[in-house]
Amino acid sequence: MSAVAGPAPGALLGAPLAAALAAATEDRIVYDLAGIEERHDTLRRELPGVEVRFAMKACPLDEVLTALARRGAGADAAGPGEVEQALRAGVPVARIHYGNTVKSDRNIADAHRLGIRTFATDSVQDVAALAVHAPGARVFCRVATAGTGAVWGLSDKFGCSPDDAVRVMEHARDAGLVPAGLSVHVGSQQMTGEAWHAAVEDLGEVLRRLDRRGIRVDHVNLGGGLPALGYRDRRGTPLDPPLDKIFAVIREGTDELRRIHGGPLDFVIEPGRHLVADHGAIRAHVARLTERRGADGERRHWLYLSCGKFNGLYEMDGLQYRLVFPTHSGGPTVRAVVAGPTCDSDDAYSHEEELVPVPAALASGDPVWILSSGAYATSYTTVGFNGFAPLPHTWADRAGEGRRR
Repeated sequence: MSAVAGPAPGALLGAPLAAALAAATEDRIVYDLAGIEERHDTLRRELPGVEVRFAMKACPLDEVLTALARRGAGADAAGPGEVEQALRAGVPVARIHYGNTVKSDRNIADAHRLGIRTFATDSVQDVAALAVHAPGARVFCRVATAGTGAVWGLSDKFGCSPDDAVRVMEHARDAGLVPAGLSVHVGSQQMTGEAWHAAVEDLGEVLRRLDRRGIRVDHVNLGGGLPALGYRDRRGTPLDPPLDKIFAVIREGTDELRRIHGGPLDFVIEPGRHLVADHGAIRAHVARLTERRGADGERRHWLYLSCGKFNGLYEMDGLQYRLVFPTHSGGPTVRAVVAGPTCDSDDAYSHEEELVPVPAALASGDPVWILSSGAYATSYTTVGFNGFAPLPHTWADRAGEGRRR
């Protein structure tokens, strides 16, 4: 985590969020819904003709789903529970797909009963189950990627080789399913354009081989991976993704895949953190700033916050979230390990990396704002580990007032 002292973090925090955080007297996560909508609209302008299906797991809040649905977005659902939520929030069923390659027979049957007709797959075993429990469904096969260049590579659990993708799609056709598409995921918080270039090369190879077998898909799902803009890495260095280059590579890639395919080809993309991370911030407070000597003989400062890995900051082992201490401007600082409040040693930033400069005068109860924390803060959380409840959430409107939910 990286500290930003003073009440005016400027470009790191928009005015609606800043006003809502300043008005908050209790811990909560605040979202700028209009900012999320604007990020969606910018994405559509950058990638014209690419359908957006929000990766629900990044921020499964009804208000976010409804707002994005009103702007034409669909939903990438990972199971029947997310399908039901998306439908309740007003997402048309035709714009929802089952994007998880891991699903039981019951999962498939329940989703099919709810009206889902498009399913991700990556194995012949899954195809066989789909043929029984979702007869006639459309399937798209996920092609594995290396995940190189991403903060979280996602390279093992999902996806198959190009060779297997061809085999899976042939099995789908032979089983009475519709082999409708291909997909990739280049890794979460992908920091390079090269990752999408490599994925396009693999997709192009599979398209050519499918065409020779008489299988003509109608769409390509470009998956998730579009980065948030306000993160720092484990050592506190800003993660500054080349977003313009990434968009350019994707646009060039869609043109190339259409050329290879030689016919109409639709595209889908599944942003999650890119839409919500930078438009959410947590208002927490200082539990204690301490100093002690550890078993290794080193003396360290520890900053304990009221929010940690189990109630809003699950990704603190891979990131340094930016911290703002609005009641401290200037003054001496100390370098500290930042940790959450629970009685669990995992609830701390990895202090083998860089320590975080924080105001030396911090006292218990002082507010702290945790920036760019809108992704996964409401989903990667326990129901009350050690008695620390999940954070409530509020909405910052453009008049700067928070609306509680």
